[in-house]
Amino acid sequence: MLGYVPPPPPEGFATWDDVSSEQGSWFACSDPSGVGPRLYFQRVPEGKVVKNRVHLDVRVGTGLVGEERLAALEAECARLIPLGAVRGQLLLADGENESCLNMQDVEGNEFCLD
Repeated sequence: MLGYVPPPPPEGFATWDDVSSEQGSWFACSDPSGVGPRLYFQRVPEGKVVKNRVHLDVRVGTGLVGEERLAALEAECARLIPLGAVRGQLLLADGENESCLNMQDVEGNEFCLD
């Protein structure tokens, strides 16, 4: 979704599968331009029972307002749905906050297009 890429496996390993016996328990990725922060995700044994402990707001409408912002949110939503995301509630601008769109990833974790 963010265009981030996984790092190459450590020297001496052909793939990440060769590195870890705990395959699938964690994942890291980074911004290929080197500008954005590295993201690290770690699977926990507990299932989701309440809201996310981490919530991502993905900026797609920076600097846009009104109909232009809504169009940017809808375009990104349309791109993410075939990847497994689920559309949630569209929250319209209220005079204090600009519009944003709630969504869920393939595991039900919530995030916003902002």
